[in-house]
Amino acid sequence: MPQSYLNWAGNQRFQAKQLHEPRTIAEVQRIIAASERVKPIGSRHSFSAIADTGGDLVSLEHFARVIDLDPEQMTATVGAGKRYGDFCAELHTLGYAVHNMASLPQITLSGACATATHGSGDQNGNLATAVRALTIVTADGEVVTIDRQKDQDDFNAIVVGLGGFGIITDMTLDIRLAYTVRQDIYDNLPVSALWNSFDEIMASGYSVSLFTDWQGDHVNQLWVKRLDDPENRASVEPEIYGARLSEVVRHPSPGKPVEHCTDQLGAAGPWHERLPHFRMNAIGETGEELQTEYFVDRTHAVPALQAIAGIQESLAPLIKTSEIRTVAADDLWMSPGYGSDYVGIHFSWKNDIDAAHRLMPIIEDALAPFQPRPHWGKLFTMPAKEIASRYPRFADFRALMQRYDPDGKFRNGYLDSLMSA
Repeated sequence: MPQSYLNWAGNQRFQAKQLHEPRTIAEVQRIIAASERVKPIGSRHSFSAIADTGGDLVSLEHFARVIDLDPEQMTATVGAGKRYGDFCAELHTLGYAVHNMASLPQITLSGACATATHGSGDQNGNLATAVRALTIVTADGEVVTIDRQKDQDDFNAIVVGLGGFGIITDMTLDIRLAYTVRQDIYDNLPVSALWNSFDEIMASGYSVSLFTDWQGDHVNQLWVKRLDDPENRASVEPEIYGARLSEVVRHPSPGKPVEHCTDQLGAAGPWHERLPHFRMNAIGETGEELQTEYFVDRTHAVPALQAIAGIQESLAPLIKTSEIRTVAADDLWMSPGYGSDYVGIHFSWKNDIDAAHRLMPIIEDALAPFQPRPHWGKLFTMPAKEIASRYPRFADFRALMQRYDPDGKFRNGYLDSLMSA
């Protein structure tokens, strides 16, 4: 195992004894059989220790091909290690699409879904909601297919499974016909408009994001991604809710290279080249930031955001940018959207882990009245008992994980702490 094997941000050093790169399911079975502790590893874009282990890491890099496309069922089956950017480009050439994408296309399908990574859109569930079935190698080496309709309870637990049930080798996703999207950026949205018209602002496009540094009385940028059709072309206005349409390309973090961003200025293009904020080749092997994200019920959106605005002086020294997005409800047990629509409040920090750890409790205290849930793959300091209390099916999730993995082969410090709650 390379001594310098780090996650993308460099804040997590993997403790595994060995990194495996299997090419077949049989190889995955042999690795699991020989390991006391084992975890899958994807694109290393998690900021938390969710993928770490003191045992063996299993890379899914070679599980990255489209296995089957079924136009009749409107599904695509694909290797779990496939990156969204590669999969979606290939899918588009065949005339199909998925409903949603995250801001980064470099992440893997299995890693994104296992942590409920989400994208944006009032009517769009997180990425895991597209999963119809998955194939998993369990602790006893059995190869099991879990299906949304046939295995509903197990399915709703395992899709956002936090890596605790086994190693996923392939996934079947719902697909739709390819579509076209245009992306427009608006500058300087008055905070008063956000408080008074939050729902209307977030409904102004197919996928909407707000970017702010929480300083002053304006939200820096409003990103609106609209389905491109004659009606939407006619509705693009030079000003909405007091924010002005930008005539230049923007980056979410001022001063960073705008060429890293997907096309803006209303230029219509394929869905997979507009829904992410960043191009597939734009993000390097290492990062220069840390990330935190908390989710609150949609009904608490405005007071929760006002609570964050109330601690803006604390945020100022460390923040690079903050993104606000909305996501539709789902029925996946460990998703932050279980049972209700929700809002994500994301923070990108300067790469100072000690300062971030000092700041996170301040944010968590501000959001406490709204019972926030943290992003599983990002940084937080909330105690496990508190997190567990926010998930109505947590006890069921823990029991099912114990049934699938009685000896804790797929557990690690992260899951041991969470499951002890």
